[in-house]
Amino acid sequence: MALTLAEAAKLETDYLRRGVIETFGEYSPVLQDLPFMDVQGNSYRYNLEGTLPDVEFRAVNSSYTESTGTVTDASESLVIFGGVVDVDRYLQQVRGSINDLRALQTRLKVKSLALAFTREFFEGDSSVDPNSFDGLQKRLTGDQVSTADDGGGNGDVLSLAYIDQLIDSVWGGPDVIYLSKANRRKLVQLGRETELIVVEMDDGGKVHTYYDGIPVKVVDKDNNDEDILGFDETVGTETECSSIYAARFGADEFVCGLSNGGIQVEDMGLIANPPVYRTLIEWYVGLALFNPKSAARLRGIHQ
Repeated sequence: MALTLAEAAKLETDYLRRGVIETFGEYSPVLQDLPFMDVQGNSYRYNLEGTLPDVEFRAVNSSYTESTGTVTDASESLVIFGGVVDVDRYLQQVRGSINDLRALQTRLKVKSLALAFTREFFEGDSSVDPNSFDGLQKRLTGDQVSTADDGGGNGDVLSLAYIDQLIDSVWGGPDVIYLSKANRRKLVQLGRETELIVVEMDDGGKVHTYYDGIPVKVVDKDNNDEDILGFDETVGTETECSSIYAARFGADEFVCGLSNGGIQVEDMGLIANPPVYRTLIEWYVGLALFNPKSAARLRGIHQ
């Protein structure tokens, strides 16, 4: 069983923890969609699909030729992700309600964590930061990575043909497409000309974009105010290229998050040294691609 954070929040009875879980999803388009499996221990072992077994037709009184598929034994480790929120007790005296101040600082911390997780989902690299996990950019290889090419090997401007190629690279079709604001604007422009793009506004005034029925979501900046899917990649001689990703989600089958115990939130009360009110937020979390074709990347897009 796997739950998104929104689904997990509905089952949470602790008010503080529920608020933190809900806030994670507010600031991350990835965490709005990504389901999480609850695993035991600090890692999860699974079989990664390799090749399918052969099948055949047979004649009467004949037998089948035995054939088995191949799988690769894979393992994902959980990492420790979180932070502490401190509010000096002095502020209780000079600013009033300490609970309001702690709530504000907790929300800011969770926003930063959500944005950082989003960055790692795409760009995480355990060889750079051994305490983090590998994101899609490092995991996706071979046919799951396509490159826009203007004929000279230096990337290309976005076209619907490239988006269709990205979609076709995901087994069974993706659940979502992730891109930058600039690429979303270009996609909307192209799609409107062919009526493939639908842009809707919900009751809360939030705009939702769909390409051929697939949700299109903007991935903006990380917690350091840097573009996550910005034009900072190099393809050939073009130094201002970006990537677009597509993913299909599912427990034990496609792209799925891993977690032990969910998001932990603990009010540690007043700490003596330094004299602050402290809240601990910690998440034992990981990421798995159970099918190598459950996600794809289109690189080399420039303006």
